[in-house]
Amino acid sequence: MAQKPSIPKGTRDFNPEQVAKRHYIFNTVRSAFETFGFQPIETPSFENSGTLMGKYGEEGDRLIFKILNSGDYLSKANSEAYEAKDSNKLTSSISEKALRYDLTVPFARYVVQHQNDIEFPFKRYQIQPVWRADRPQKGRFREFYQCDADVVGSKSLWQEVEFIQLYDTVFSALKLEGVTIKINNRKILSGIAEVIGASDKLIDFTVALDKLDKIGEEKVKEEMRGKGISETGITKLQPLFTLSGSFESQIDSLKSILSSSEDGKKGIEELSFINKAISELGLSTATLQLDVTLARGLNYYTGAIFEVSAPENVQMGSIGGGGRYDDLTGIFGMKDVSGVGISFGLDRIYLVLEELGLFPETVNKNIAVLFINFGEKEALFSLKAINELRLQGINSELYPDAAKMKKQMNHANKRAIPFVVLIGDEEVNSNTYTLKNMVSGEQHKVSLDALITLVK
Repeated sequence: MAQKPSIPKGTRDFNPEQVAKRHYIFNTVRSAFETFGFQPIETPSFENSGTLMGKYGEEGDRLIFKILNSGDYLSKANSEAYEAKDSNKLTSSISEKALRYDLTVPFARYVVQHQNDIEFPFKRYQIQPVWRADRPQKGRFREFYQCDADVVGSKSLWQEVEFIQLYDTVFSALKLEGVTIKINNRKILSGIAEVIGASDKLIDFTVALDKLDKIGEEKVKEEMRGKGISETGITKLQPLFTLSGSFESQIDSLKSILSSSEDGKKGIEELSFINKAISELGLSTATLQLDVTLARGLNYYTGAIFEVSAPENVQMGSIGGGGRYDDLTGIFGMKDVSGVGISFGLDRIYLVLEELGLFPETVNKNIAVLFINFGEKEALFSLKAINELRLQGINSELYPDAAKMKKQMNHANKRAIPFVVLIGDEEVNSNTYTLKNMVSGEQHKVSLDALITLVK
């Protein structure tokens, strides 16, 4: 019995219409990247395991897809780990490579490896797929594209300002109005951890806090208790869970909460600079919002943290995010190279545009003209005309078989092709073309020049 075809959970096939819509997003994002001065690079789909492991925190490490070594991988397996069924120790002996989890860590590796060829500050963009062994759900896949832009080699906060403008530019171009660009600063989170006496548990604290939108206040507190954060410390956190109001009013509240933390005060200073600049420059359709519970749970952020939310009327997770990392390249031996970057969640943006009906009708570059095939002589005559149409940028094709007229017409209708051309003996002899409008039903006998003009 033949095997029923299937694909792994969390992956998808894309039909021509979906691919066209995805390319519309790609092209919009790419155009904005290049307008802002970013240059494209690409990195391999898989990296050495050592490049990726330990860079995303404990949870991130569990979500990295490991690749088994080629050949008889068990012959080199750690026999002690194998007998003990210790998967962590066993994995390192049977897997030396892994699919990339994001584009930022491979980018850091790229910068260090090619540092002698790069002019700093280096502004790069990258649009490639990444893989995560996550539980598939709406808007969350195991294989998905990221669209990243980063600047390395500059500590200037004007880069953060520019990234907020970049988000606004892209979403405005996609006609996706009403997105919220949430911002926080890792120094503020460090300051809060210091104030509550949990500096040694900063990662546990931020990972738990980052889940506030997903699991709620009580569950976050419960997780913090489980990580050893004291009840006194959790009580001191209470103002954070209810902090609201304008950017400026939240900053004022933070000044009071973090008055004893130098790290916290530095974070407040950086956020105030960014907010003042954006207030002066203005945004087209997006809104900048301070969210002190925003943590993103990643080990490498050291300054600003970004997360973008879809318009309020759409139930969707974040559609973008990023932040400042002051020494990400240090993990590969290149110290004191500051960077900042953002990412666009292509797949979630696609779902949002689809739900709101924001894809342009012209996004599908469909065939404009189908030439009906009546036989060898007529087909050859048609192909000469098709060559001219294609030179004029008109998408056109010949139906490959001299099938019944009804079948060929049905084919044009099913593919929503707006024009068909019929060529018989009379048209060949008079060097004309019968053009039929498939929407109105009208048809006219025309010259090739007239055909080109009417279809255009």
